[in-house]
Amino acid sequence: MISCEGYATKNVAVVGLGKSGMAAARALCRSGARVVAWDDGEAARDEATGEGIPVRDPARVNWAAMDALVLSPGIPHTFPIPHAAARMAKEAGVPIIGDTELLATSGAQAPQIAITGTNGKSTTTALVGHIVEQAGRDVEVGGNLGPAICDMAMMEQDGCYVLELSSYQLELCPTARFKVAVLLNITPDHLGRHGGMHGYTAAKKNIFRGQGAGDTAIIGIDDDVTQSIYEELKLTKDRKVVPISSERKAPGGVYAKGTQLIDDMDGEAVAVMELSTLLQLPGRHNAQNIAAAYATARSMGLGTDSIVQSIQSFPGLAHRQERLGELNGVAFINDSKATNAEATAKALVCYDNVYWIAGGLAKEDGLDSLVPLLEPVRHAYLIGEAAGAIAATLDGKVAYQLCGDLETATEMALSVATTDGLAGATVLLSPACASFDQFRNFEHRGDAFRAIFERLCNDARGGA
Repeated sequence: MISCEGYATKNVAVVGLGKSGMAAARALCRSGARVVAWDDGEAARDEATGEGIPVRDPARVNWAAMDALVLSPGIPHTFPIPHAAARMAKEAGVPIIGDTELLATSGAQAPQIAITGTNGKSTTTALVGHIVEQAGRDVEVGGNLGPAICDMAMMEQDGCYVLELSSYQLELCPTARFKVAVLLNITPDHLGRHGGMHGYTAAKKNIFRGQGAGDTAIIGIDDDVTQSIYEELKLTKDRKVVPISSERKAPGGVYAKGTQLIDDMDGEAVAVMELSTLLQLPGRHNAQNIAAAYATARSMGLGTDSIVQSIQSFPGLAHRQERLGELNGVAFINDSKATNAEATAKALVCYDNVYWIAGGLAKEDGLDSLVPLLEPVRHAYLIGEAAGAIAATLDGKVAYQLCGDLETATEMALSVATTDGLAGATVLLSPACASFDQFRNFEHRGDAFRAIFERLCNDARGGA
């Protein structure tokens, strides 16, 4: 658990008692801060009370006496409507911060690597953490992925923090300085929370705000927004700026050229890795993630051979095009994290003969954008509430079957794929829908798919 000794004897309100909020409240209490906590949910308040953390309605807090409000990232403080606690804190001139700021002020000596982007940040964060760990260095990986920041250990200079940070978190860490800051991409997302695209972009750019001499900014140049930010950063002289790309040359950076990863950070444009062999990291989007992780590791002083070997040994991230294995010559891919059409589009282009499992709780944007990408789909197996709507989109374009549930869909997909006997056959769970009609969350859905696959494998072995 990180230290919050800088807040010892200070009055701190913590609002939002989920994973990150409870970790922050515990760390502050342990460090001697005078904490009052609140959550709009009764169960979370009861949990805090049970741990001896004082709970108080924000309306009963003396905000004039507060030194800080630690706000959980999911709670709005500006758009669309600020939470009452945030509004009262602002009126009283109380700083509003998040757990990333608590780490920044903790006194931990280990350098911090921060990674953000609309897409790919979880995979890149996990990959960087894996590379650093394989190099034999102490590393804590967390933030928006994995453990809460305040649950991380205090580390000295020989350690390293690798943080996945959302736009919400980056709005609440005014003094954070990241030794390496990575911005992968920016496409429209969370616009209601940030008051539009300008606000969302400004939040993402905060990742570079505290950097100075000796720090490194790594930035994707494959979309217009990040390309513009890259050009802006190049004009500054207080840090090294490294471009990355999965689509074009990136002079002075790292990029994909065909199936080769090219390292041009020293101006030599050397091919360092064959990307097509990385079965756990397929597709052009993962080429960008790999380029970012490679550039990050190089910026930390790690050697090329060590980095390449670590990337090759990376097992992949659960539920994100996770390769479960093969049965009857058919590959099974768990892409349950693909809860919208944009995410599923990235998966469909990665495989040749796809037996696609889709459906769940429909998103507003629908699946029309996937129609141009259906060529590799041999058959679709539709589940959940959205099955009928997806069938209407696919009608006359791809053969489909209304299956109802995931188990039926998986069994049917395997049966047809086995009978067809096509090379590169893949049963792909990439639902393009939310999971809440039949599952608790996308992890639950992905875990269920894995369990079905393992049961089918066991059945094929005769139950041995």
